[in-house]
Amino acid sequence: MKRDIVIAVVALAAILALGLLSESPWPRDFLTSIFAYGLLAMSLNLLIGFTGLVSFGHAAYFAFGGYAFGLLLQWPAFTATLGGGSVPLAMLLALVATALYSAVIGAICVRLNEIYFAFLTLAFQMFLYSVILSWVDLTGGDQGLMGGIPRPAFLGLDLSDGHDRFAFCAVFFGLCILLLRVITQSHFGYTLRMIRDNQQRAEFLGINVFRVKLICFVIAGTIAGGGGIILALFTSGAYPEWAFWAQSGEAIFMIMLGGMTAFLGPILGAILLRVLNDVVQMYTSHIELVIGLVILFVVLGLRRGVLDFLMDKRLARLERQAENAREREA
Repeated sequence: MKRDIVIAVVALAAILALGLLSESPWPRDFLTSIFAYGLLAMSLNLLIGFTGLVSFGHAAYFAFGGYAFGLLLQWPAFTATLGGGSVPLAMLLALVATALYSAVIGAICVRLNEIYFAFLTLAFQMFLYSVILSWVDLTGGDQGLMGGIPRPAFLGLDLSDGHDRFAFCAVFFGLCILLLRVITQSHFGYTLRMIRDNQQRAEFLGINVFRVKLICFVIAGTIAGGGGIILALFTSGAYPEWAFWAQSGEAIFMIMLGGMTAFLGPILGAILLRVLNDVVQMYTSHIELVIGLVILFVVLGLRRGVLDFLMDKRLARLERQAENAREREA
């Protein structure tokens, strides 16, 4: 655990230096988008990679967190009463609301397995998407939250300033990733792996599979809501596309590209997908075609995510070195 904390602190310091010392806003903007989509992909992989629950509607909680945060800050009474304290309190309330929403949906979905679970989560996501589009007075409909999101200063941080906003989002992202690391390396995390590998055996050992799945579902939904909050801060708005099925598809692509067995695989996938999207836009408008070909190459060629492939290669090399050492000793 101490080793993970040290690595997290060093990585956070490197990210902050990369964003804050650059004169161009591009590194800060790019990294902030990675913070948001990285949390979406990492939280989804807690369901897919660690629990074996493939969700087609995970972006619903990403959008719910962003809209809840934005609506709270657009509420005049809320910001007028709390002033600078409105931003952290809005984040906390948005995360709590996302957790409650995911608990209600999860209590229904986790009773099912495999394709039934996947399509039920998709159905609930499209229901939320329809609500966002139709409730124009509250959500702004297909235009998103109009008028921007107020970002009053607090604790010496002015979130309307690009440097302060980047630093705040980076620290929040680092805390969420460290929390996910603690969860996956805990007894609870290994219980999730047991359910993934053999659910019946877990039940025979006395594990309440429904309760464990529901807790995992709520944690994943809440972390995804945190990603939506970061994106809402970055864009000063929230938009219905965040709750569309294609957003969940992108998160699955990130996991497939980066790898689902390596802890940081989804973040690598998020980086690869964003870089690929930016580069392809410079040369052609056929973005979906190129991205589809790349994913086909990864799936058919590597047959696993990039980080999974590299880790397997490294383990194979270490095994060969150990075998050669044993032969020399013999």
